[in-house]
Amino acid sequence: MLDSDPLTVIGGELEHKPELAILLALTEDHDDALLRRWLRSSGPAGRPLDLLLRRDFAAFEDALATLAERGYVIRGPGTSPPATPQ
Repeated sequence: MLDSDPLTVIGGELEHKPELAILLALTEDHDDALLRRWLRSSGPAGRPLDLLLRRDFAAFEDALATLAERGYVIRGPGTSPPATPQ
């Protein structure tokens, strides 16, 4: 996702990559356990992990905003989201 090997990420040698600092800032207010589960869950824009792997950071930020607004919504297979009142 950051076009770097794991040792570079762990070693903190990504100062030249602003994406990491931005991702950390975006996710700092969320529970770590919730984020781990949410990343692999399918949401309105697909799986947040897939957005990161495609480097679609704007869509990932939108998905985080949806998570903050709606919370973590669990649905069964084949269940559609509730209708939005107009």
